Amino acid sequence: MDSDAPVIDLLVVGAGPCGLAAAIAAQRAGLRARVLDAGCVVSTITEYPYYVSFFSTAEKLSLGGVPFVVATEKPTRRDALAYYRAIVRHFTLDVRQYERVSRLERVGDAWRVYSVTTEGAQYETQARSVVVATGYFGSPNRLGVAGEELSHVRHTYREGHGAFDQDVVVVGGGNSAAEAALDLWRAGARVTLVHFGPTFDKRIKPWVLPDFENRAKEGAIATRWNSRVARIEPGVVVVRSPRGEDDLAARFVYLMTGFAPNTDLLRDAGVPIDGVTGIPTHDSETLETSMAGLYIAGVVVAGYDANKVFIENGRYHGDRIVAHLLGRPTPEAPTLSAELDT
Repeated sequence: MDSDAPVIDLLVVGAGPCGLAAAIAAQRAGLRARVLDAGCVVSTITEYPYYVSFFSTAEKLSLGGVPFVVATEKPTRRDALAYYRAIVRHFTLDVRQYERVSRLERVGDAWRVYSVTTEGAQYETQARSVVVATGYFGSPNRLGVAGEELSHVRHTYREGHGAFDQDVVVVGGGNSAAEAALDLWRAGARVTLVHFGPTFDKRIKPWVLPDFENRAKEGAIATRWNSRVARIEPGVVVVRSPRGEDDLAARFVYLMTGFAPNTDLLRDAGVPIDGVTGIPTHDSETLETSMAGLYIAGVVVAGYDANKVFIENGRYHGDRIVAHLLGRPTPEAPTLSAELDT
């Protein structure tokens, strides 16, 4: 660490929309902010399917009061990537991409942040406060079965073209599984969906469910409800149900089982993580953890229930954190689109 380097007022770990929003809030308050990310800006969005459109309107995905203008009702993945790149440039944010934070250490009244770039260069940064906004996309919920690490098994889905005229198994019962199965079928794949429950999860999108049900009813997509993956082999997925075991042909396997928040940095820094909910110990108003000067933002706040935090409410976490740093009242929480619809 360079002893002459200035101390950062707020260092943000994670350059997703919520992390960028926190940096903007700090910068507007006159604080020196820096953002470090192991990947690129909004790397989670780059992992979305190429065809995806957001559930939220563009207005509710915008940051810093900068309009997010699109020609359609809902922005696409490509729209979002372009917008968030523009946000970094507009606010001249200090974002260090491809620099992974490996450790946080409390030293006196500040934090020492250890990081390493993809080229192997190591850095130490001193910050008065730190926000961990690492999201969840890098830590999938694993089945824990033999063969899960085989090269034809994936925990993310991009597009179906490469599976044309191939046997594919999709595992999961949520929106990602249903949409992946439908897109694969439309690309000409022979698709079987496997889920341990008797039907889809309750939060399935209302316009997705009838589409899938019609495809299943006509036999275009095969389903294996009340079934679990026993093991994965080259070209085969073995599933277990009350009827016994079956072999499903599969050149490609998509495990759309969701993701868990990445809390390793927080745990290693001394923050207790609830074993049931996955929620780090923190003040729900200020978002400060049990360690002074260490905050959380984005889906990390919700633990395993990632459906409680989206870009449209997580983008305000930075305002609450900065208000606490400056000794100001906590801003009111925003209303979600889903709450307006009920």
